[in-house]
Amino acid sequence: MTIIRNLGIAAFLFAGATLANAANPNVGGAPMFENKNIIENAVNSKDHTTLVAAVKAAGLVETLQGKGPFTVLAPVNSAFDALPAGTVDTLLKPESKDQLTKILTCHVISANALSSAITKMVADDGGAHDVKTVGGCKLTLTTKDGKVMIKDEAGNTATVTIADVKQSNGVIHVIDKVLLPKS
Repeated sequence: MTIIRNLGIAAFLFAGATLANAANPNVGGAPMFENKNIIENAVNSKDHTTLVAAVKAAGLVETLQGKGPFTVLAPVNSAFDALPAGTVDTLLKPESKDQLTKILTCHVISANALSSAITKMVADDGGAHDVKTVGGCKLTLTTKDGKVMIKDEAGNTATVTIADVKQSNGVIHVIDKVLLPKS
């Protein structure tokens, strides 16, 4: 009887480990829950405090809590820190709201695009796939060493560092650079 009970416990623990591995990755030290929307999850990431402040300053919180689907390319704090000195402070000012909104909406695609779908589109298009963002920016998606790469209109290239963070209204892909529209 003890052997059967122990096997049952082992099977339960193994199944639990398998389910845990299928869950979203943590982002910025916080769990990301598929049943929460993009904003509900993003506010918990210590790596996205600048992005969250920018979304609030641009008045985009309600939009990103909406039905979607959205694919958000979410730059980490260090990506904002890499911008020229004073850029973030200037963008967060009320008089810069239009420019900030343009930059942020260049990080949002009106679709639920998991990395596997992006990789397939890139392959189907011969190595590069162009996509329009909700802000009207054209991004060029490629892959390198199994990672999705995103080239913006200013010629900068960001790398997806954490892919497929599923949300109730889309997906987040964490990126290492801020994407910029044409000057």
